[in-house]
Amino acid sequence: MRYDSANLIVHPRQFPEPGLVTRVTPEQAGWKFINFEVRCLAAGQSHTTDSGNCELALVMLSGAVSVTSNVGEWHHVGRRASVFAGLPHALYLPRRTRFTIGAQTDAEFALAWAPADRDPPPRLIEPSDIITEIRGGDHCTRQINNIIPPGFDCQRLVVVEVYTPGGNWSTYPPHKHDVHKVDASGNVIEADLEEVYFYKFDRPEGYAYQRIYTDPESPLHRAGMPIDALVMARENDTVLVPEGYHPVASPPGYTTYYLNVLAGSAQSLANSEDPRFAWVKQTYRAKDPRVPLYPIAD
Repeated sequence: MRYDSANLIVHPRQFPEPGLVTRVTPEQAGWKFINFEVRCLAAGQSHTTDSGNCELALVMLSGAVSVTSNVGEWHHVGRRASVFAGLPHALYLPRRTRFTIGAQTDAEFALAWAPADRDPPPRLIEPSDIITEIRGGDHCTRQINNIIPPGFDCQRLVVVEVYTPGGNWSTYPPHKHDVHKVDASGNVIEADLEEVYFYKFDRPEGYAYQRIYTDPESPLHRAGMPIDALVMARENDTVLVPEGYHPVASPPGYTTYYLNVLAGSAQSLANSEDPRFAWVKQTYRAKDPRVPLYPIAD
């Protein structure tokens, strides 16, 4: 599949199915693993589905829900008013889970799933479970909430939230994860991962820019289908990163939020930085005091 600035971004639209905000399928994205949806429910409404042959992550963006399933029940999942108001709740579910999400308040949530061939136990992820990092420095400072990090008991999914203050860059220096590499000891030093970026902004007119570009090592580049695209993401847009480097710029005055879902050759975030820009890390003098955006309990 050839990618360009038009098909690397998925805009929200009106679906026949009520409450569905956006959807990404492997067929649409031209990849193998990640399925992604965002849904809204009014208080009292419900959504029933199943994970099929996939492992699945439910991430609460706002509001609270209950979840009943053939592998357990969880109540009062979620409490933040928006993604800018605190840490999330999430739920990991294994294959062949039939479940119903019931909205206890007006709620918005993301569902992400990827094929799996084993069944780790279901797990509720609460704010106290989430490790928050302040990564980078100067105008590359950003906040990362590790929801399903590397090392989590699952097969493929990695899920994080990132906040980039206005005027800052994230996923910077640019990195890629499109070739599976191991060192002499068998440790993964770069994983081959698909990735989605689901965007929100602290003001409705906000936007961010994201560049996706491959280098000669990337499989698409080697196949004669290089990527070099620049996309502008607005509220509820989803950017696809099938391969290549993918830095993000947040305009002054606007905090950019994105939910990252990754899946591929390893449950890992191992990546390679663009060597032309890696030197920037040596110039950092301080962390941006605007993050974390909200109090983080020790």
